[in-house]
Amino acid sequence: MYGALDISTSGMTVQRARMAAIAANIANRSTILDAQGNVNPYRARQVMFAPGDPQASTAEGRSLGVHVAAIRIDQGEFNYRWDPSNPYAIQKGEKRGYVPEPNVNPVIEQLNAMEAARAYEANVVAAETTKQMMSQALRLLA
Repeated sequence: MYGALDISTSGMTVQRARMAAIAANIANRSTILDAQGNVNPYRARQVMFAPGDPQASTAEGRSLGVHVAAIRIDQGEFNYRWDPSNPYAIQKGEKRGYVPEPNVNPVIEQLNAMEAARAYEANVVAAETTKQMMSQALRLLA
């Protein structure tokens, strides 16, 4: 049976994945070097949702709920900070003297985190309500 409880659970699962990506973005908002020590600023991650649950066992289940379709790496422009004395500053071209920084906007990330938390809470409330309705229905049948 794929019902309201499963739909709420899938909603909680995707919001948890979204919060993990947001946490990674905030944690890496100052990371400008890659694992080899080269200047390669961190790029923000964005979780993409899609309708349905491809892992469900029934056709009805595959059409309900939501799942993480992909985690996209934001290819947008890096942020730049003027600091010509920094050893990681760009040495040539029009960006000379600027240090590239991750394309993470902490304000946007905080707003996304608040939205994800509220969506998660809404799914928790929906799941709890579904459980209470099922319990009431079982009491009426007994």
